[in-house]
Amino acid sequence: MEPDQPAPFFKVQRVETTLVKPLQPTPSNTLSFSTLDNDLNLEFISKTLYIYKAKDSLVHDSHSRQLDDPAYLIQEALSKLLVHYYPLAGKLKRHQDKRLRLNCTGEGVPFVVAKADCTLSSLNYFSIIDINTSKDFIYEEFDVNGTDESHPLMMQVTKFACGGFTIGLGMSHSVFDGFGAAQFFRALTELASGEVEPLVKPVWERERLIVGTDFKEPIVEIPLGEVSLAKTPYLPSKELLHECFNVDSESIKRLKIGLMKERESCGDQDLGESFTTLEVLSAFVWRSRFRALKLNLDGKTLLSFTVGIRKLLDPPLPDGYYGNAFVASQVVLVGKDLCESPLSRVVKMIKESKKMAFKSEYIWSWLGFLEKANQDGVKIDQSNGATIMLTDWRQLGLLEQVDFGWKEAVNMIPVPWNVLGYVDLCIFLPPSNLDPSMRGGVRVLVCLPTAAMTKFNEEMAALKLEDFKL
Repeated sequence: MEPDQPAPFFKVQRVETTLVKPLQPTPSNTLSFSTLDNDLNLEFISKTLYIYKAKDSLVHDSHSRQLDDPAYLIQEALSKLLVHYYPLAGKLKRHQDKRLRLNCTGEGVPFVVAKADCTLSSLNYFSIIDINTSKDFIYEEFDVNGTDESHPLMMQVTKFACGGFTIGLGMSHSVFDGFGAAQFFRALTELASGEVEPLVKPVWERERLIVGTDFKEPIVEIPLGEVSLAKTPYLPSKELLHECFNVDSESIKRLKIGLMKERESCGDQDLGESFTTLEVLSAFVWRSRFRALKLNLDGKTLLSFTVGIRKLLDPPLPDGYYGNAFVASQVVLVGKDLCESPLSRVVKMIKESKKMAFKSEYIWSWLGFLEKANQDGVKIDQSNGATIMLTDWRQLGLLEQVDFGWKEAVNMIPVPWNVLGYVDLCIFLPPSNLDPSMRGGVRVLVCLPTAAMTKFNEEMAALKLEDFKL
């Protein structure tokens, strides 16, 4: 468990703010977005912080001194990269027809250089998710000159007294999904490391995922009505806690063994079919969260998780596509069934839901449903507790492939944003590189009302017990 805690006193001084422009002239045009990109619920800035330790040794001649300055290297690499990702140097705007467009002005990406008068070790390399502290290291644009336009990308490099640094990225979720964001960041490291151009060229082609409103009803039930959803006594609340729970590989193994034994005792006929870590852990977290929030057992609860569709389309989306390319796989249960049925049955439902989401019919019916929701202005404005929106960042390569010359990042954390009121969002993260014992494990980031977090702690702690039982 890694709770919100106050950090030691320190100061962050933003010493330089500039607009980084493409190194060469770029097209001046206006780009449209896909049905997925136009989702009102994705119109926010996703914020991520990467943490790098100091170099083991520094060189001392004047030219090499620049190469030891991460802000200099990253700014130079960004200018080169924007020649390829030129839309990111423009402005984003939603028009009266309710559709987003990106005006490719070449204006540039806001880039901030900052200094912190503390060491990274004093902040535990951000292994504790402290929202208020983390915000100092990610630039957030507030003044848009009285217009409704916004930058799709913002960056801040903060240098620490120990010689280490952080990179804070603010990226419009309307422009990137997680896979696309990882692709962009890898390309940035490639150019900072001396490559002439990114190994994977970016592709726009958002028209591939545009549909009309003449769609079939979604294949799964989506309980959007507040009446049918379970209720919690803890929401609404302004007292929210973020915690990141470390679930090591042994705990995951115990959970899978426990589920297998439960399947055998229930006479399950599909014992040859294995369960993935995503399936078992999402079921466990869903049930634990339901119990912690004391949701009513006769109300419905919804688990929604993303399924990437890049390779599921015919033909597949091209390598380099960096827009949103996922659908939501959903499972709806009455609370009593979630809490009192064998958990292995819940896991099996999650597996079947994933299989359904892989089908072309499901993908296009989902896009059609979303197109109508976009036109109707449907947006989830606050958490209800009965819904859990799960996203899995473990397979994006966000830690293994982000070496700017300081070795790989020792840690990466999302800085939670006020999307879906925080509480509905759950993120599965790769383990940081700070704790070798977590190799093969998962970090589970959740946000709950303070009053519910103690019970959720107890549920998650049970996974670590040698005599763990479902």
